[in-house]
Amino acid sequence: MEITTIAVKKEIRDKISEFGMKGETFSDVLERLLKSAQQRMLHDILMNTSDCFTIEEARRELNKKWPKSK
Repeated sequence: MEITTIAVKKEIRDKISEFGMKGETFSDVLERLLKSAQQRMLHDILMNTSDCFTIEEARRELNKKWPKSK
């Protein structure tokens, strides 16, 4: 594993360390936070209902376009 150094403000470093558990490195903490963020993003995408409509609305539109013949 290649190691690199990133520059962050001390206040950011302190906030990151608040998420750490005993024995974790900053890399461990950041990896866990990134995984959590990715899962949250996927959840938000899958559960987004802004472009959705109810089954009842879909049925009304269906009946308008293809009314039942008598």
